[in-house]
Amino acid sequence: MPLDRDTSIGYLTNLAGRLLVRELDRHLARIGLTPAHMPVLLALEDGSARTQKALAEGARVEQATMAATLGRMERDGLVMRMPNPDDGRSSLVTLTPRALEKLPAIARITQSINALVLEQLAPAERQQFFTLMHKIIGVLEAQQRG
Repeated sequence: MPLDRDTSIGYLTNLAGRLLVRELDRHLARIGLTPAHMPVLLALEDGSARTQKALAEGARVEQATMAATLGRMERDGLVMRMPNPDDGRSSLVTLTPRALEKLPAIARITQSINALVLEQLAPAERQQFFTLMHKIIGVLEAQQRG
């Protein structure tokens, strides 16, 4: 039986995700950021400080991936590390003033992309979309846990 891209959850989700990331990248590039920065920016936008491990878990990426992202962000003056008073073996990561200044622009960018996509859906479809996406994510996360 041949594979049908039009009914493949993986293919369609991946395609939509790649297109969204490209659109996000196009806009973020104007302010010197990339989509790879987003999990860290979102996790720390409230001014909090977190460990690399907590950031990796929250973003659902490997520690090595987060370490590389944080290294680039530190190089670019977007995050800073400070000693963790609760664990001398780790450090806490926080956003720099330079990154905090970019947050309003990031909010405008993400809101405009969300609006572009969601305005194509009726209000009931929007709610259904989010409900179904959370359900799919929950099933796959449970499968991977165990």
